[in-house]
Parts: sequence; C-alpha cells; structure tokens
Amino acid sequence: MRVPRILSGLTIAAVLLTGYGIASAAEPATQSVAVVTDVALPVPTVKPTSAIAAIKAATATKKYAFPVAVKNASWHNTHSGYPATDIFAACGSKVVATTTGVVLEISLKDKFKKGMKDGPYNGGLFVSILGDDGVRYYGSHLQSVTTGIKKGVRVKVGQQIGKVGHTGNASGVCHLHYGISPSCAKVGDWKVRRGVIWPYSYLASWRKGGQKSAVSAVKAWQKKHGCKA
Repeated sequence: MRVPRILSGLTIAAVLLTGYGIASAAEPATQSVAVVTDVALPVPTVKPTSAIAAIKAATATKKYAFPVAVKNASWHNTHSGYPATDIFAACGSKVVATTTGVVLEISLKDKFKKGMKDGPYNGGLFVSILGDDGVRYYGSHLQSVTTGIKKGVRVKVGQQIGKVGHTGNASGVCHLHYGISPSCAKVGDWKVRRGVIWPYSYLASWRKGGQKSAVSAVKAWQKKHGCKA
C-alpha cells in the first residue's frame, strides 16, 4: 500500500521543518529567537608622531626669543657708557617680544633733537615689556610700533612689537638698542630702563634656540644697586 509511505514522508518533512524553527500547524512554536545587538569595540588610541610631539613640546617650553627676527642680525659685545647692546639689522626688520609679558611703556613719537644731552628721548620710538619672569626688556630706535601694542597689553614670546629703525639718537644707523633691567619705577626711569646688565650671553643663547634666563643677574644687580643706575 502507498498510503503509509506518503504519511511517513509527511512526518519526515514536519520533523525537518521543526528542526529549522518552523512550527507545524498542530504544534505551536516554542523556540526563542536570539537577537544580536551591536557590540562596542575598543577604539585604538592614535598617538602623535615623535616629530609632532617634539614640536609641541618645544612650543610649550619656549620662554625666550631673539628680539630681531632675521638671520643676519649682528651685535657688538661692547656698549658705550652702560651695559646694553645694539643689534644691527636692516630697517624694517621685525622686532619681537623677548618673552611673554605686559607692555609697560611705549613711545610713538620721536622727540629727540640733535644736540640733546642723554635723556628720555634718546631712544626715539620704543617699547618696554615686563616679562612674566619679572625682568624688563627694552627695545628702541624703532621705525614703527606694531598696531595694537600699547601700555597694559599682554604680548606673547616671539610676537611682533615693531620694526627696526633709526629714530632717536641712532646716528642714522638702522639698529635696535636693547636693554635688560629690573622694572623699578616701571615707567620714566630711563637710566635703568635703557639697560643695567650685559645682554650678550643671553642673546647668544636665544639666537641658537637656547633658553638662558637673566632673572638671577637682574635680581643680583637690584640687590646691590637698588634702582640707581
């Protein structure tokens, strides 16, 4: 008889369907369906290259900059009358802040007249900055002072503050008169402001990217002399 064979075939089919999770009409589904959810995979941390890290480190630690931003600037290891230096560069060369700090005093007008004795007008156009290190940095004979640079403004190391010129008692020669001193009266004390310690070793360091500080030398001078130059 063929009937039993047909029934057995249907039975096999039902078993196979049930195995695949499909219920027969006579049997309700009892299998649960597993739901796959998104799994958060760890994101790899990308570290900066050693070159980028080195640049960031150098920028973060840089405290001092050579005050004239040209490669061919030169200066003398002597100065007439008092400790300071003249940095020679072409007129219009960029003058920058030696260090981060606050502008103490500026001159925007050349009041020097030929034949004047030494005095507050010798420097012509100038900018003096009180660094965050407590030292005053002075640059004079400027051709111009950068727009926005005025008393009380904060400046960052390497920020342009003016251009090399020959205003004041500069004998017509383009250069930056550069002086380092304690802040003392902060403004008007031109004899101290123009420079009281020799800048040469600091300039040599900054020119090469070094970070030699004048803080100790300035403190020692002030302890010995007060604010009398």
